[in-house]
Amino acid sequence: MSENLVISVDAMGGDNSPRVVIEGINIATKRNPDLRFLLFGDEGQIMPLLQQYPKVAKVSKVIHTTERVKNEDKPSQVIRNRNTSMYMAIEAVRSGRAQAIVSAGNTGALMAISKMVLKTIHGIHRPAICTIMPHIDGKFVMLDLGANTECDEINLAEFAIMGNIFAKHALEIKSPRVALLNIGAEEMKGKEEIHHALRILRNPQLDINCTGYVEPHDISNGVADVIVADGFTGNVALKTIEGTAKFVVKMIKKSVKRSILAKLGLPFMLGVVSKIKRSMDPRNYNGAMLVGLNGLTVKSHGGTDAFGYSVAIDNAAKLVRQNFVATIRQEIEKVDLDELNQESIYEGYYL
Repeated sequence: MSENLVISVDAMGGDNSPRVVIEGINIATKRNPDLRFLLFGDEGQIMPLLQQYPKVAKVSKVIHTTERVKNEDKPSQVIRNRNTSMYMAIEAVRSGRAQAIVSAGNTGALMAISKMVLKTIHGIHRPAICTIMPHIDGKFVMLDLGANTECDEINLAEFAIMGNIFAKHALEIKSPRVALLNIGAEEMKGKEEIHHALRILRNPQLDINCTGYVEPHDISNGVADVIVADGFTGNVALKTIEGTAKFVVKMIKKSVKRSILAKLGLPFMLGVVSKIKRSMDPRNYNGAMLVGLNGLTVKSHGGTDAFGYSVAIDNAAKLVRQNFVATIRQEIEKVDLDELNQESIYEGYYL
């Protein structure tokens, strides 16, 4: 298995595990024939499913454990339990047996265990949760989405550096437009730490295409490729976007049902409707990354289906192939953000 790209999988994480996990792997292997898997979980539940998917069984090794992290478990309760499928799957990345870990389990526990086992990259103060989302012209990257509720300017600058690298790798954008999420586009709007972060990011030493601030209502308009926020603000923005998308879809369905003319015209709009549905399908963007760690952790949505889980695996494999973690480490080593912050404070006095 060492000759191939190995993905460590928490087979017991998620609402419908291990069935959705195995079905997702089955889909992912068709697109990624070089992948191999370490499946951590209850052998009694996993093996009957592998019998249904012999191709998955051929590229997988099952490591038995009867313990799992439940959705209601607090991170403090499970962080020291080394016998859960989640902990063992993360440990496989630390030991080098796998290059990435994918789990649909408890987000808080996944972050806590990943931080403890994989450790934060030297020079990064806090890791962040990062994901890909759609806008009117394509896709964008957003972080942090809940790992850090309060952040200073150094944290925000680090998120921007990692998001910039992520967009280059995942979205294949040569010079991503990086913006800080704020309550206004004017320079004086928002918190002081956001102002300091902006001055840091505009320092030519970072070589970041920082476009300034972005307001929440402009997120979907494609004005930025990377949107940076503290974890509290980012999480609220993410859930607001997801809720709005569901609302729009429901309103369209409701309006069509109430209108005879809309029903008559629907056959002529099926192509457009299908395109909109695909672009708003959350499964196509499944798989949030825990960036800033000495190893790649991918968080799948707990309630996703097999296709959604396969997308999380795809994302993990793509970033491993592009040496994502090593690239972050190299970029962080090039700069001293504390020094740049002091420069930004000095500049702030004379603006």
